[in-house]
Amino acid sequence: MSAQVSASRRLELSEQATKKVFRRLVPFLLLMYVIAFLDRSNVSFAQKEFQADFGISAAAYAFGAGLFFVGYAVFEVPSNILLHKVGARWWLARIMVTWGIVAACFVFVQGPTSFYVLRFLLGVTEAGFFPGVIMFLTYWVPARHLSRARGYFYMGIALAGILGNPLSGGLLELDGIGGFRGYQWMFAVEGIIAIAVGVWSYFYLTDRPKDATWLEPDERTALMETIEGEDQAKTEGSGPGHVWAALASWRVWYFAAIYFCIQIAVYGVTFFLPTQVVAITGQKLGFTASLVTAIPWVFGLASVAFFPGLADRTRKHRLIGSSLLLVTAIGITASGALSGTPVLAIAGLSLAAIGFVAMQPIFWTLPTEYMTGYAAAAGIGLINSLGNLGGFLAPNMRDYFVENVGPNAGLYSLAVGAVVGAVLFALTGLFRKANNVEAGQIDGVQRVVVPH
Repeated sequence: MSAQVSASRRLELSEQATKKVFRRLVPFLLLMYVIAFLDRSNVSFAQKEFQADFGISAAAYAFGAGLFFVGYAVFEVPSNILLHKVGARWWLARIMVTWGIVAACFVFVQGPTSFYVLRFLLGVTEAGFFPGVIMFLTYWVPARHLSRARGYFYMGIALAGILGNPLSGGLLELDGIGGFRGYQWMFAVEGIIAIAVGVWSYFYLTDRPKDATWLEPDERTALMETIEGEDQAKTEGSGPGHVWAALASWRVWYFAAIYFCIQIAVYGVTFFLPTQVVAITGQKLGFTASLVTAIPWVFGLASVAFFPGLADRTRKHRLIGSSLLLVTAIGITASGALSGTPVLAIAGLSLAAIGFVAMQPIFWTLPTEYMTGYAAAAGIGLINSLGNLGGFLAPNMRDYFVENVGPNAGLYSLAVGAVVGAVLFALTGLFRKANNVEAGQIDGVQRVVVPH
């Protein structure tokens, strides 16, 4: 009986600690992601000015926008392993400060070459941030609450659109003040914000629960025991040798393919949203138009607040995730087909945002069950880096189909990517069922099966 009481008390203390983690760490990580997404996508507000001032064509813009993900992919896995080795507090602060410096340097773009170099460097300096946070959350949040924590974190995408787009649009209206163009004000201010928050993060974040002086000692112990118990259930060891097992797992590569399709939809829409809204509404790009671009993100925010929790409660992650990607495909298609009717076109973009924003935290529920420690650092980093190459393909693919097939063909190609992702995500149920054991080895990485 005493053992049962002790286990019950330990669970209660772990839950109390988790609530404090949600109050202290998750909102700050959300803030960091808002700024990250803003700094990687604010270039969409400068597209027309770059073309007018420096002759950066639509094709050059699409190539440069996508180059971010090439630099990101190359340095993602080593960056994430370093985060696991040296600690999240120092490494996340380093990432944020350096990407803020590069983001501010977009003030000095003078043509396609400087644009390409800076987009590549922005990806290099931001590499490891997103998968680092995904892994960092596994240090702090028990598995039963991870989808909810990721859902809150993913709100950063929507909040960047809701708050960041009007900020970018408003800064554009400073055009001429101090002899600077509006887009130069935008890059400088938003880059400096990243630097400031990066410095703050070094003093605010805590590496591991054992270092959390803001938790009571018994809460800290209970949370550590809970997390350590879950890690032991995933793998017998988490040393560097498991890195190669994770990278060699075909399932890791399969998940990367799914994430690749998701990112095609995300960035195929994001990098062209301001210009698409201007084309739909006939407004000049500025603060007022940026308020319209925020509308789809409002719906995205509502969806990510609802669907990941629903997936956790019902354990229907595959069904809900696949359905959301199909909703994305329908929305993207509608935004093109109904472009002559502004209200319906914006509704289509909103439908697309509902799907791809809420889908992403649901997606990460599956691959993070397979690995822990160094294996997780490598596996999550690989999935994210290869998957984010969809962000390189998307703008170039959209531009190619627009130029060679027709005005809406680019949007339809993005919709096809979302459909393929939905099918691949649904099919994960087959290979999980084919390994229906309580515990075992999958491609050299031991894990526990949790039915969905």
